[in-house]
Amino acid sequence: MLHRVIYASEAVGATGASTLSIAQILGVSERNNRRDHLTSCVMFHQGHILQAIEGGRTDLDRLIRRLLDDPRHTGLRILGDAPINARRIDEPMGLCADPAALLDRLGLNCLSRVTGVEAEVLLDIRKAA
Repeated sequence: MLHRVIYASEAVGATGASTLSIAQILGVSERNNRRDHLTSCVMFHQGHILQAIEGGRTDLDRLIRRLLDDPRHTGLRILGDAPINARRIDEPMGLCADPAALLDRLGLNCLSRVTGVEAEVLLDIRKAA
């Protein structure tokens, strides 16, 4: 059975603030996600991170434990954790382009208070784009 976990957190230091830091995160994450048969997309915006991850329960739990120990972010909150019938994310590690425009479509200006429902809508908008 597949599951989807969506979490939000706050970036620490330069995490997600530069093209280089994003490229490093995406590279390592893509390799790990391929190994663990996970698909994912991540959004960086104004010091906040939003990520949706899909895969098997055991692999997702292992990743969440690693994320909780990851010093690049803090305040990790799970916004959604549910079984799914099919994946909505196709790539091992995708980056949401133009996060400000996606947030603006929902009338949000920051990821700091995004809800699980809003995160699912962002995922739908991204998929439709």
